[in-house]
Amino acid sequence: MKHLNITISGKVQGVSFRAATKAIADQLSIKGLIINQPDGTVYIEAEGDSFSLNYMIEWCNEGPDKAVIEKVEVVEGELKNYRNFEVVKRIAG
Repeated sequence: MKHLNITISGKVQGVSFRAATKAIADQLSIKGLIINQPDGTVYIEAEGDSFSLNYMIEWCNEGPDKAVIEKVEVVEGELKNYRNFEVVKRIAG
């Protein structure tokens, strides 16, 4: 199991990116979260096996039909042992 922090830049908000990514994550048994950031990016924390995470990164470089991906940044992080994949509406605070 690995943990990846993924930030996607471009036209990625308002194009069903979060919902489509959750569907892919659920199919791949990836756990974690996805949230729209105030700067217009989408941020994902994803945990799974290498095969599933590589597929997730490929998906992030394509996105749903109306998305325009400019950049995908991937940083490996520490496992947080998520139990599911959640679409987070907004950052609490």
